[in-house]
Amino acid sequence: MISVLIETKDDEEGLAKTLASLVSGAVEGLVREVIVCDLGSSDGTETVAEHAGCIFLAGTRCEEAVAGARSEWVLMLKPGARLAPGWVEAAREHVAAAESPAIFSRSRQSELPFWSKWLKRRERFAEGLLMRRTSSMKVRPLRLRAEIHAV
Repeated sequence: MISVLIETKDDEEGLAKTLASLVSGAVEGLVREVIVCDLGSSDGTETVAEHAGCIFLAGTRCEEAVAGARSEWVLMLKPGARLAPGWVEAAREHVAAAESPAIFSRSRQSELPFWSKWLKRRERFAEGLLMRRTSSMKVRPLRLRAEIHAV
């Protein structure tokens, strides 16, 4: 089982989209909890999180919240990112067999143009990050055979 951490600020709509894509993982018993790490939202982000049954941590970054997660594995996501069908199986297989962190593959709809890949700085958690709570973030992550619709 995994704990999902989403770091947000003033992105209630993006948070709702991300939470909707996690429903299949919750139904399958893979997602144990969802923790929303808020960096000072002034919109309805907290309301969306609470209505979805998430743990809401105000003024906390994902890296700080990892220690309090209940699961051994954590999945860090950016609000607005949507996991594509098939992600549950890929994540379950990775958690069962691997020790290293993993990221999702960008879907073709959210793939960056060729030059943007080289010129644009990668956003934190744009491809998600699935890792053990005790893992080092310095290890190069593997790529899962599941897609993410990144923002």
